Parts: sequence; structure tokens; C-alpha cells
Amino acid sequence: MIFIFSLFLGRGSTTNWGFFAHQLINRVAVYSLPPELISFYKPHIQFITEKAVNPDRRRYAVLGEAEKHYIDLDFYGDSALSILPTFWNEAVEKFGEDSLRAHGIGPWAAYLTFLNLTQAFEKKNSAAILRLSADLGHYLGDLNVPLHTTQNYNGQLTDQEGIHGFWESRIPELLSNSYNLWVGKAEYIKHPQQKIWEIIAAAHSQVDSVLRFEKELSLQFPTDLKYSFEERNGITVRVYSKEFTEAYSKALYGMVERQMRRSIKLIADFWYTAWINAGQPELVNLDDITIPEEEVTPIPNLLIREHN
Repeated sequence: MIFIFSLFLGRGSTTNWGFFAHQLINRVAVYSLPPELISFYKPHIQFITEKAVNPDRRRYAVLGEAEKHYIDLDFYGDSALSILPTFWNEAVEKFGEDSLRAHGIGPWAAYLTFLNLTQAFEKKNSAAILRLSADLGHYLGDLNVPLHTTQNYNGQLTDQEGIHGFWESRIPELLSNSYNLWVGKAEYIKHPQQKIWEIIAAAHSQVDSVLRFEKELSLQFPTDLKYSFEERNGITVRVYSKEFTEAYSKALYGMVERQMRRSIKLIADFWYTAWINAGQPELVNLDDITIPEEEVTPIPNLLIREHN
């Protein structure tokens, strides 16, 4: 019999939020859109849901994709949020592009995807709107995960390997049926680039709790109670037990649910803002211009400013 511990994942192999959570987050975000947008998105909700995981699939095959999913704020020290420039070319000038990419470019990549989505709305390119909406949902969702803001992304520096998949995959898979994921109607974001940095700061402020509570609970649970075995696709895998998962979620005071809600609200707000900034085009009788799914747009070496 084959046994696999399914949640010991490193940065190169982690699936972020988990396929299940990413898809759920994108799907629920559609329902926060106003009538003018939901009439376009709702018929394509299966696409928005399924393609929410495309950026994860690309990270194994597309050079430059992996670093779009995170940023190691602690690499830059305790004052990271003060010394990191908001704008891409200022960050490149200060730290160098190679160094930035080595430690994650999540906030800048998410904003570029937002700008590309705005352009897709302006051109009324339905294929691009849908693909970029799904991608943007993924990137914004990732930046709400505390472990996507630290070098200790999988607890590998604190003898807690596996915590990444535990926090963002196992917990929502087991407990999301009890979550209240209705976040209200989408709202316009006046300064989207600054908003991205705000949500990263909020996520990073929770890293200590994510790691500390897991370590404290691990002292209370013997190994045979901390883990259990499940059958998946004909393979027996070792996973965190339901009891340990519930205890951890309780210790975190529902942090995973809160971060999922924040992701849903943020995604709906960004889709809506891109549409507003594009001039609120009517999304009817659009040309279905096919864009290759794996098309990669490099971050340009220019100063990206906000819409006025």
C-alpha cells in the first residue's frame, strides 16, 4: 500500500489556497457584482470557477510565473512596508529586478493583471475579460494568505513543514460548509494599487499567529491524533485530522474564513473597478477574440500610476 503525506509542500509545489478554495472564492465573488456585470459573468461562472487555478498550473511550466504568487516581506526587514516602493520601476531602481523576483512580485503582478483587465473591458474582448478576471482572482486571493508574505512560507524554518497546505487547503476543505461567505455588493476602489498593499500588510500581520498556534496545539496532540489517513484517487494519504483542524481553526478565531471573505470582497471590488475605469462598457454582443490561455505579459519597466 502506498502512503503519501499530502500536505508537506514547498514553495515550488504548493497549490496556494488549494484548488477547492480558489475556485470557491472566484465563484462566490461573481454574486457580489452589480446587475450590469453579473449578467455577463453569471453565464460564464463555470469558466471563472474552473480557471481560478490556471496560474497554479502555469507555475510549473511558465518561467516567471511562480514569483507572481507571493512576496517575502520579512526578507526586507521589519520596515518592509515602509521601504518597498509601491510602484514597480521605483522598486526595480532600488532593489534590482532579479532580487525582487527572487523574493516575490505578488503586489506588482496583481496590479498589472488589473490594468490588463481594464484594457480588456475597454476593448470589449470577452475572452480576455474572462481569462484575466480568473487570473486576477487567483493573485488577489493568494495575497490574502499570510504564508504568502513570508520566507517561512511552509514552516520549514520553524520545524512546521506542511502548515502551508494545512492552512489554505485542509481547513477550507473541511470547514467551509459552515462559513458565511456573503460579503455584500462590490464597491469602487479609488486607489487599487495602495489597496493591494493594504491587504498584504493585513495578511502579514497574522503570520505570527498562524505559526504560533499550530506549534502550541502540536504540543497538545500526539502524532496519532494530529494526523489521520484518507483514501484519495486510490492512494492512502496522511492528512491533518479533523480534530486537529477544528482545534486550529478555533485557536485562530476563524482566520481562514475571514481571509476567504476578504478575498471574495477584494476580487469583486477589483473586477468592478476595472469595469468602471474602462468607462462602464455595455457587455453585450461582444467579439469573442481568442487569446492563448498561457500568454504571459511581462511586467514592463515603467512607472505604473493609479487612474485618476
